Amino acid sequence: MPGLLGKKIGMTSVFSADGKNVPCTVIEVGPCVVTQIKTAEKDGYEAIQLGFEEKKDKHTTAPMAGHFKKAGVAPQRHLAEFKGFDGEYKLGDSITVDLFTENDFVDIQGVSKGKGYQGVVKRHGFGGVGQSTHGQHNRLRAPGSVGACSYPAKVFKGMRMAGQMGNEKVTIQNLQVIKVMPDHNLLLIKGSIPGCKGSIVLIEK
Repeated sequence: MPGLLGKKIGMTSVFSADGKNVPCTVIEVGPCVVTQIKTAEKDGYEAIQLGFEEKKDKHTTAPMAGHFKKAGVAPQRHLAEFKGFDGEYKLGDSITVDLFTENDFVDIQGVSKGKGYQGVVKRHGFGGVGQSTHGQHNRLRAPGSVGACSYPAKVFKGMRMAGQMGNEKVTIQNLQVIKVMPDHNLLLIKGSIPGCKGSIVLIEK
């Protein structure tokens, strides 16, 4: 699906036409430049590679510098491919937030906040084992049994246990576009999206 790269700015709230206070996320979207055009004849599929946020030449590797030079654009910090764009685009073309309109529904992909190593109560919402009274000793937040003792004599893959929480790719679907602000390249999305302030997100129509 066609889309753009953006940066999460933060959250705010706006009043709707019927007077309701709607929480929304502010995203700086684009402008994104076309750095590569992939065709079915050459690459086996059709897509457009977009770049977001310029960076200095000294922070660019030699192969990527040649890639950007071929496209005739400045080195870009973030790259992503999108399919399904309508119309003809050429190398170096700029695509802005005007791609979206109010009341559109979009899918947003980002990397969630990392929470570090967490137990099963916080990570999976376990209720804990037993009671905190009657001589129980530090077992309230324990996971309990994780496998059989005789058969199958192993712990099944995918068993919910303690471990790394967050810092993973998350996609939220069907989020409504509340407002488009082309003068400032901003997009107001209803609700929250994954990631911390300043993180890079992919917005697809």
